[in-house]
Amino acid sequence: MPRLLGVDIPNNKTTAVALTYLYGVGPFLARQICERANVDPNMKSRDLAEDELARLAGLLDNEYTVEGALRRQRNQFINRLKDISCYRGVRHRRSLPVRGQRTKTNARTRKGPKKTVAGKKGVKDLR
Repeated sequence: MPRLLGVDIPNNKTTAVALTYLYGVGPFLARQICERANVDPNMKSRDLAEDELARLAGLLDNEYTVEGALRRQRNQFINRLKDISCYRGVRHRRSLPVRGQRTKTNARTRKGPKKTVAGKKGVKDLR
């Protein structure tokens, strides 16, 4: 298995598809990287020569923000929002949806499993 930037890319996939296993590299960017590094995007990744792997690694390392650097950058952006206590930062801090979605129903992915509150079933007004 070839390694790029500390990630094992699969042997049996084409180079363009195998590059998408790197965090921050999608299909379009993978083809663009292959083109810029003069590597055939349809060649299987197991058939890549050492110099081709080195060209890909050098290009990714020098000109693109991927993998650990991208993860760090995203975390820094979110932490900055939390530090200045803007609305988005507060939503991140409380683990609620950040982009204006409703939370009365749905939002279970962000909020986690339901926490049942005792005695909150339909209480009727007895007047």
